Amino acid sequence: MKLDGKSRIDLISPQSSGDLQQPPHMIFQFLFRDNAKREEVRRIIKDAFGSYFVIDPTNIGFFRIRLSRRPPVDELEERGLHEAAVQFHAAAQPIELASDGVKAFTGIITEVIAGDPKILLIDEPEAFLHPSLAFNLGYELSRAALNTDKRVFVSTHSPTFVMGCIQSGAPVNIVRLTYRDGVATARVLPSADLLRLMRNPLLRSTGVLSVLFYEFVVVTESDTDRAFYQEINERLLRFKPEWGIPNCLFLHAQNKQTVQIIMRPLRELGIPTAAIVDIDVLKEGGAPWANLLSASSIPPITHPSLATLRTSVMQAFTSSGKNMKRDGGVEALVGAEREATQNLLQSLAEYGVFVVPGGELESWVKALGVGGHGPGWLIPVFESMGEDPESPSFLRPGNDDVWAFLGSVRSWLMDPNRKGIPA
Repeated sequence: MKLDGKSRIDLISPQSSGDLQQPPHMIFQFLFRDNAKREEVRRIIKDAFGSYFVIDPTNIGFFRIRLSRRPPVDELEERGLHEAAVQFHAAAQPIELASDGVKAFTGIITEVIAGDPKILLIDEPEAFLHPSLAFNLGYELSRAALNTDKRVFVSTHSPTFVMGCIQSGAPVNIVRLTYRDGVATARVLPSADLLRLMRNPLLRSTGVLSVLFYEFVVVTESDTDRAFYQEINERLLRFKPEWGIPNCLFLHAQNKQTVQIIMRPLRELGIPTAAIVDIDVLKEGGAPWANLLSASSIPPITHPSLATLRTSVMQAFTSSGKNMKRDGGVEALVGAEREATQNLLQSLAEYGVFVVPGGELESWVKALGVGGHGPGWLIPVFESMGEDPESPSFLRPGNDDVWAFLGSVRSWLMDPNRKGIPA
């Protein structure tokens, strides 16, 4: 059965009560006769909307759904035709007067619990629903499908619905479909891999499921970095769209060591994910450096040469006596040593790891004359950049500085032949 927006609302329309001497063949007939299934639907609707689902038989020859403020005192009050039953149903609201969200939610739940089809195709189940109800629907739909041995195929753009499905405990596979510039992709995230993602506290804290509904992702070290680069991207999209990154989610990983923890699984899903890190990422040798290269899908055969180059660059900074982050980054070196450092940064950029050439976040937009570090730098910078796009003092994109840097990130993300995404 295919349940689009109209058909799932139609499921709550009155249905024939049929011959009670014959086996049931319609959903309401099944629910009217099966106390356990009716009680399960009632529980779900009560949890979702605070009203009690009841089957009203008082329109002779038809069953209809009502939403009651209280549960029936006994089975006879709901299923009978005597005066008490008539008054009970008269006091309950016909479901036709409820919102489309209530009607669609109820239609889906009744079908999966009492319906006959073993395969359900549902288009945008979150339509008409508040995010919390979309989560509830995903949770209950998955549990009900598991208990009734049904298979459900859902097309959705709701991370909260997907989260509800996962937390139900039912096995869930995700197929992520993309299409850009004539190139279509399909990636499968099996249930076992999905559980592995959701068990990682860092990934859960970033709202990793939201990533599935974006085309591109940029991972930064801190929330300060994330806020700044996201604002730069917003201004590029408005005033210099050829350098801005469309449909992009910016995430932060707490620190540089954990950037690769977020980047690796997203790339394995086929999601183009770039990393932006300060230049002191080069200080990390051994396992941290190897993990970064591995998460970037840089061929293992090149790891030794990159490790040797990294060591040489670090020796050059040490010999210079300058702080690689605070004293200008690449510009702190001269001649062949600067060129070697640039070559290393370019090698990383080819695989979507972008090192700030000036050393750190605070090296950008120096013309604004803002000092400080971290949040103490970010807030004055945002104030200096201005809020009103129509104001002459509003900082618009230029052709260099951070604008060109983020433009290079866009170039990698938009390239269908980009390096660093597993086949």
